[in-house]
Amino acid sequence: MTRRTVAQPVAQREFAELAFACAGLDWRKHVEIDSSYFRPNEVNFLLGDASKARKVLGWEPKVRFPELVKIMVEADIQMLRGVVR
Repeated sequence: MTRRTVAQPVAQREFAELAFACAGLDWRKHVEIDSSYFRPNEVNFLLGDASKARKVLGWEPKVRFPELVKIMVEADIQMLRGVVR
């Protein structure tokens, strides 16, 4: 998996791959795609822009995307185990 830098798009599929891999699972065995739930007016491409946070606050990201996904999955696992309330 390539390491992402700021302002690079991430496909939902890539997010699923990373998240399920953090849990030791193959996303293809747990996710079903049903096109009947696709929205006809869905925006095809969204990309966050942190330039204002950089300019106004001097903020810089400290966590890359794969690490962020891992943090999120681990927090969910802890919550499910009752570690976090």
